[in-house]
Amino acid sequence: MKNENVLLEKSYSFSIRIIKLERVLNNKSEYHISRQLLRSGTSIGANAEEANGCFTKKDFLSKMSISYKEARETRYWLRLLKETDLLPKDQVNSVLNDCEELLRILGSIIKTIKSKPLK
Repeated sequence: MKNENVLLEKSYSFSIRIIKLERVLNNKSEYHISRQLLRSGTSIGANAEEANGCFTKKDFLSKMSISYKEARETRYWLRLLKETDLLPKDQVNSVLNDCEELLRILGSIIKTIKSKPLK
């Protein structure tokens, strides 16, 4: 049976959604926001993937913390898009909900790692 990593799967799918959303924003001439969203939104999964290959708990925690911070930044850009009506609220809400889910998963992982002694 395939060993599933929910965080890696969800963050990869989220990155795909962010890339597609960025294309829509570029068509609306929202270049600055779209580039920031693309950078932070795809960085979540990239750092989670990198954490998956870490050899120490300390390095793993560091990469997961970066992923968490990038998710928070992504949430900021998504909220900004929502409140300024640059995209339909229902479209942004769907991606925002996925971002919130990633934040909960990452927060839980970080909390668990921090509760154990680092080696």
